[in-house]
Amino acid sequence: MRTAAREGLMLCDVCDLLNRRVDGVEHAACARCGANLHLRKPDSIARAWAFLIAATILYIPANVLPIMHSGSLYGVQSDTIMSGVMWLWRTGSWGLAIIVFVASAVVPLAKIGSLAFLLVAAQRRSTFNPRWRARLFRVTHWIGRWSMVDIYVGAALVALVQFKAFASIEPGTGAIAFGAVVVLTMLATASFDPRLSWDPLDDREAAHA
Repeated sequence: MRTAAREGLMLCDVCDLLNRRVDGVEHAACARCGANLHLRKPDSIARAWAFLIAATILYIPANVLPIMHSGSLYGVQSDTIMSGVMWLWRTGSWGLAIIVFVASAVVPLAKIGSLAFLLVAAQRRSTFNPRWRARLFRVTHWIGRWSMVDIYVGAALVALVQFKAFASIEPGTGAIAFGAVVVLTMLATASFDPRLSWDPLDDREAAHA
């Protein structure tokens, strides 16, 4: 099986330029942007696990703690992500409730689960369907941007309400934790090297050679 590593090709993680490795050069650099080139991302599994564990820990307070505090002449109210989803559902905004629920609860949990599966498979040197695992990684990387929908909705709501003289909205501790979860899962995805899924196949071919 022909691979980029066997052909002496290395992809730059910064500008995505495909570079050819020069024999005898210990530290290769990208021909376009000058970034260091590696056949595999250094300490990929360790860094990805660190970000993923931190995101998993913060996922609980992100969904339990209030994401915003709203005040008016009638008093002060604190809402979590789920209470906001339930309020949108009760008021007839079903579509928005589904979008916020999927983006705020389902997507982060799905990213954590899929990344954990990919990391465990890479650590165990699993040969289970690497093509499917590569597609799973691409999907996980693509859906990461939708995790910020809830923060965008909250920010827009704050901007709209602040125009009213007798009402105010302030972000809660849950919003900080949720934003941290989104950033940490994105860092975990960026740290994971999907090429690790194909390495066991090379080892198996070398053993049979």
